[in-house]
Amino acid sequence: MPRGRYSLHDPHDGTLLAEEHFQCAPGPSGWRYVSQLTTPSGDHAGSVDLALDDLGRPIRLELHAASWQVRGAALDGVTWVRSDPTGTHATEGNVSAHAFTGTSPAFLVATARLLRLTPSSAATRVRLVAFTDPVLAPRTVDQSWALIDREAHPTDNDPLIVDEYQVTALDTGELHTVHIAGDVVLAAPGVELEHLESPPSAFT
Repeated sequence: MPRGRYSLHDPHDGTLLAEEHFQCAPGPSGWRYVSQLTTPSGDHAGSVDLALDDLGRPIRLELHAASWQVRGAALDGVTWVRSDPTGTHATEGNVSAHAFTGTSPAFLVATARLLRLTPSSAATRVRLVAFTDPVLAPRTVDQSWALIDREAHPTDNDPLIVDEYQVTALDTGELHTVHIAGDVVLAAPGVELEHLESPPSAFT
């Protein structure tokens, strides 16, 4: 069960925005990721709880940030409820999309798991609902993912397989690169893996 810490930065100027303390593990029905976020000063900033089924679809999502929370799942596309902590101001949304995304590295792993690309695969288009910080406002985005390289790095135990993805934002044409090993993001725009207590889990 990988457990560690990511630092999250503004991808444009490098400003540290938060640290995300996480643990994740594959299970009999899929994969689960839970994390707590803290501000650079150490204050609590939110949480992520994401569960995927064995096909990579989000069967449960719960996000907390600032004074907002989101609960969602894959249902008729993706469906979610966004509310304040008391539930007084709750709005429901539904979009014909494949999955969710956001600032957490969990969503990069989840999208890669959903697409299951191989180095010989063509670039694949995916529609996602992004929840943007700090108020978790939903926004539909279209991306193109391509697995452009897969390398095995020797370790004391089994080789570490690192996948390099090229991700394109289809509304702006902006390209960025994501490196993932199993269920851990090694590097991505605005994401740095600062600490990892155990090796990534390998998806079967």
